[in-house]
Amino acid sequence: MTAVFAVLRRYMLVLALPLLLITPAAMAADDDTPLTQAQLDQLVAPIALYPDSLLSQLLMATTYPDEFDKAYQWSKAHPDAKGDDAVKQVEAQNWDPSVASMVAFPEVLITLGGQPKWVKDMGDAFLTQTADVMDAVQRLRGQAQKAGNLKSNEQINVTTQPASGSNTQVIVVEPAKPDVVYVPTYNPTVVYGAWAYPTYPPYYYPPPAGYWFSTAVMTGVAWGVGIAVGNALWGGCNWGSHDVNINVNKYNNINTNRKIEGSGNRSSWKHDPGHRTSDYRGGSTERNRRQQDFNTNQREQFRGRDSAAAGTRDVNNRDTRNRDSRENSRRQAEQTMENRGISSPGHRTGNGQAERNRSSTSNQMARDNSNRARGDGATRDNALSGVNNRQAQHESVRGRESNQSQRMQGSSRPSGGSFNRGGSSGRSSVNRPARSGGRGR
Repeated sequence: MTAVFAVLRRYMLVLALPLLLITPAAMAADDDTPLTQAQLDQLVAPIALYPDSLLSQLLMATTYPDEFDKAYQWSKAHPDAKGDDAVKQVEAQNWDPSVASMVAFPEVLITLGGQPKWVKDMGDAFLTQTADVMDAVQRLRGQAQKAGNLKSNEQINVTTQPASGSNTQVIVVEPAKPDVVYVPTYNPTVVYGAWAYPTYPPYYYPPPAGYWFSTAVMTGVAWGVGIAVGNALWGGCNWGSHDVNINVNKYNNINTNRKIEGSGNRSSWKHDPGHRTSDYRGGSTERNRRQQDFNTNQREQFRGRDSAAAGTRDVNNRDTRNRDSRENSRRQAEQTMENRGISSPGHRTGNGQAERNRSSTSNQMARDNSNRARGDGATRDNALSGVNNRQAQHESVRGRESNQSQRMQGSSRPSGGSFNRGGSSGRSSVNRPARSGGRGR
């Protein structure tokens, strides 16, 4: 009986072992439960040491698993195509530019395109947990650096610097030569040191036979042949905001039929659901949300172009109005001068005749004004003078009449104190008797 239980126990362990190795996306494909740190580290382990520009474009491209597979098939059929020339060859394909850019690096497409489940899981994780994916990359780079397996060499430059807009230190990986890219391949169980999550061991995808790599160095990293690129690498990692962006100039130089409009040399990347037919993690709800985000971004870009165009039109209209206003003013001034008999600056007469005309006209106007002023003053003086004469005559008559009245009253006044009020006017007089010494009644 004990032996039977032992056999059953071993059998159950065998059955349970695949469950322990199920990928995180397989366990969460039907819902939107966030992936854990262990699951994220497992996903990004094969690509965390890629140069930032290549890494950013690869993350974008994985969000379109259907087109990623088409690019993988194309690369297999064109094994010699690489670099900017390969991207130009697929220009007629209706693929998202991030997917089309991957044909410049056949090692990447052949190695990872053969793992369609990983591609979809990586893309879904990047869409729903962008910041967490970026943090996972930095976490693994730190482990590789600590283990002594990530350092500058002939293929890459490795630096530690503050993230844009923050004081957080990040590890940046760039090509040693800007126009030559080496794609690394490595065993994650070696380069990252002791793996912290036994339940989620890192994925290891060695390059298929036929793709030449140099001999692995002591750090456990092997490098493919250098690929010359000019504009095929237009992506970048924005570690400060935990997302990826686009170098607009490089992007437009190689994607001539799908240029990005707008100002500035950097543009934030937005996922386009129109290039994806497979389901999203989170189902139709996630697809609808992605479509709304994309539509909003498109409207903002159109508004930006319309605003710029409107601003240009306003400036042009304002300049036109100013020119018309100046021209009208000039014409009015010329007309006024012609009406006054003065030549305009554009029709000057010889020997300063225009200046003499202006001077003569000004002098004549001054004389006319002076005469009018004197005439007005004389009229006012004459009017006042007449008023004063009439007043003086009236006062003189009144004075003579008063004096005559007083003389007549003096000559006719009776004795005893009678008082004549009539005077020379013929009015009746009143005689009042003088008081006697007794009291009057």
